[in-house]
Amino acid sequence: MFKQAVFSDEVSQDLGRVIAVCKRFNLQGIEVRSVWGHKAPQDIPPADVERMRAMLAEADLDVCSIAAPFFKCNIDSPEEIARHHEILRKCGELAHAFGIRLVRGFTFWRKGAYNKQRILDLFQPVVKILEESDILLGIENEASTFIGTGSRLADFLEDLDSNNVGAIWDPCNVLYDADDPERPYPDGYEAIKPRIVHVHVKDSKPNAKGEQECCPIGEGDIDYDGQFAALFEDEYDGWISLETHWRPVALSKEQVDKPGGADYSSNAEQASVICLGNMQRIIERARQQR
Repeated sequence: MFKQAVFSDEVSQDLGRVIAVCKRFNLQGIEVRSVWGHKAPQDIPPADVERMRAMLAEADLDVCSIAAPFFKCNIDSPEEIARHHEILRKCGELAHAFGIRLVRGFTFWRKGAYNKQRILDLFQPVVKILEESDILLGIENEASTFIGTGSRLADFLEDLDSNNVGAIWDPCNVLYDADDPERPYPDGYEAIKPRIVHVHVKDSKPNAKGEQECCPIGEGDIDYDGQFAALFEDEYDGWISLETHWRPVALSKEQVDKPGGADYSSNAEQASVICLGNMQRIIERARQQR
């Protein structure tokens, strides 16, 4: 069976509070993004990494992934791309400190037409870094970047053809991709299924203006009954990680696109407690129907 985690900053900047919520819901781990006011994982200093290691070990919790912002940057800026190569290396070192290889990445801010070959070319030096540093890069489908759907991500990964790159499947992100419409489940999932190394969980539905807005798990447009049933049926044994994104007071678009830090974690614990309860009830329904 798959293991369950939550993004650290979708609960609190205080790792102690994150651990308390994990224990309350019998989660097996956390996904590291921002903590103790450090806005991104590459900014966490070594002393705080050691504090995290000690606290998580005492709580018997694992780290499942490093939620890096890798390649959430301007495709036309060689300077930004070079900085993000360093972000990847630093996040790889952080992953190794927690005994894992998985680091999240993206496919550049979406601007202009999708040019798959150009992105493939820009990933060639990335693959070399991954191989030299023993990193597994999970590319997340994300509508604010060039690849927002399962089908497009599957096609890209097939052409990239690297054992060091897989897919982080986020069905909810598909709902935000107006340029490349796809049903997240079953269509997107079936397309990307063989490449999945990690799964993110959140939910969304149209607001009064008809725009997608995150909501509690199970109250939106994602068929999580079907999605979790499929994960059971396909014997997925990796991690699912709650990336709540919903708050009692809505987050701004910038906070959603560039999450992290104290403001982002405001009201997060209340929202994630609700979503974890909903998520686990749906998982149990799916489990019982096997």
